[in-house]
Amino acid sequence: MTDEQLKQLLKALEAGEQGAFSAIYSELKTPVFTVLVRLTGDRTLSEDLLQEVFLKLYRQPPRAEKPRAYVFRMARNLAIDALRQKQPTEPLEELLVQTDPDLKLDLERAFERLTVQERQLVALHLSAGLTFREVAAIVERPLGTVLWQYRKAIEKLRNLLDGGSL
Repeated sequence: MTDEQLKQLLKALEAGEQGAFSAIYSELKTPVFTVLVRLTGDRTLSEDLLQEVFLKLYRQPPRAEKPRAYVFRMARNLAIDALRQKQPTEPLEELLVQTDPDLKLDLERAFERLTVQERQLVALHLSAGLTFREVAAIVERPLGTVLWQYRKAIEKLRNLLDGGSL
């Protein structure tokens, strides 16, 4: 299906033609699902995201110049958001409240290996219980930067705790 054909179907969908949605879905469901599975690595999550993509298309058909690219960008963004929200199997937050003295000592050593900025972000979020938006305001950095740096810091802590040299 070309972008022009998709544009016509989206206009028809906006006009209330139900057959247009079926045609769009039939044409795009497999490639969108394939992209979602490759991005998330999770078939069940990808099925949910696929539904969300088409629900958004149904509710508000885009008027983009390149609607096919728009649909795949939307799918990609939903997959990235879903992956960001996914919790690791053992949250670091639980490790911070452990009473095992050896684990606490390892955690303190790992924490010392973080940069000042990384320690600040982790402490403000985990210890102070602040939202990432609040942390971003405090450290005067964009929210996206704070989220990225926080994830890097947590990953560094995990790597140190999972066998890195403390």
